[in-house]
Amino acid sequence: MNMTTPLANQFLIAMPGLGDPNFFRTVTLVCEHSAEGAMGIIINRPVDLTLGDVFQQLDIANPDPRVAGQPVYLGGPIQNNRGFVLHEPLGAYESTLAVSDTLGVSTSRDVLTAIAHHEGPAHFLLALGYAGWGPGQLEQEIADNAWLSVPASSEILFQTPSETRWSAAAHLLGVDMAQLCGDAGHA
Repeated sequence: MNMTTPLANQFLIAMPGLGDPNFFRTVTLVCEHSAEGAMGIIINRPVDLTLGDVFQQLDIANPDPRVAGQPVYLGGPIQNNRGFVLHEPLGAYESTLAVSDTLGVSTSRDVLTAIAHHEGPAHFLLALGYAGWGPGQLEQEIADNAWLSVPASSEILFQTPSETRWSAAAHLLGVDMAQLCGDAGHA
């Protein structure tokens, strides 16, 4: 069941002054947001792993070589030994949270097997770990100017090179991150 929430399917764009090294210059897709807190996946931090490495660890045989070379991302500091697959379209995988009508995040092996054999979703990104916020924490961080938020873009998520996703997401708001300083304030 997908409940539309205020920040679900939004990008959180880290402001230049956000000092937490886990989130410095990151773009995070908010997958779930409610009164109990929020969960998201960082989409612009590739790690030194490929999907082929993951397929090998999971004993998924004969992966499509075009897929095996794709990067794996650090999705956040929580449970970074667990995989989260952002994908479009939703499909019918065993463990999927609908982020929107077309975008989902799955944690089950079946989506990886389908991807390995070129039978999976058209667009996907595998991340290890996630970012999480307690009740009211994300809202307070936004009020404190730690994040900008903008509706998510499939193009940025799945087609834009990871090293330009931060500035590309900010451009959705008409913001040039190179023009912002690290200090923020309130008028």
